Amino acid sequence: MQYFYKSMPSPLGLLKLVASDRGLTAILWENDDPDRVRLGDPEEKKDHPILVETERQLTEYFAGRLTRFSLTLDFIGTEFQKKVWEALTTIPFGETRSYGEIARQIGSPQAVRAVGAANGRNPISIIAPCHRVIGANGKLTGFAGGLEAKAFLLGLETRDLLTNADSFRMSDG
Repeated sequence: MQYFYKSMPSPLGLLKLVASDRGLTAILWENDDPDRVRLGDPEEKKDHPILVETERQLTEYFAGRLTRFSLTLDFIGTEFQKKVWEALTTIPFGETRSYGEIARQIGSPQAVRAVGAANGRNPISIIAPCHRVIGANGKLTGFAGGLEAKAFLLGLETRDLLTNADSFRMSDG
């Protein structure tokens, strides 16, 4: 499988977007562990249509103008990991889930730790929103981009929900 990449600046540092011709394969952090997501040596292709569209949607998301991504995803992992990552895409903008809730959602209620491990290897951060998964006690837990990035993303989504609610109330008169 051939992979292509382009880099994009973001409020969280430089992101490396990776795609195959089937869909978006990864969003890697500037200081990402190189063993977390293994895709070989992708070729730089700044005009790849999937990467261009991913950058456009991420830019809209960071600007507070996008709450739902519409991209074709090409997850590379085990069948269990793919189940977990697909479940992540169902978590609504501005909401969180625990690892236990994800385990129950995929029909493996005893696999809480395995869900946590799969979550940690999620190759498509932000779009498959692993930042929306928190500990059962409500605390932030590990995140490939770092806990500060996780807090930033959750804050961005919470702020946008409050802003949208305020503007709805203001126009509801």
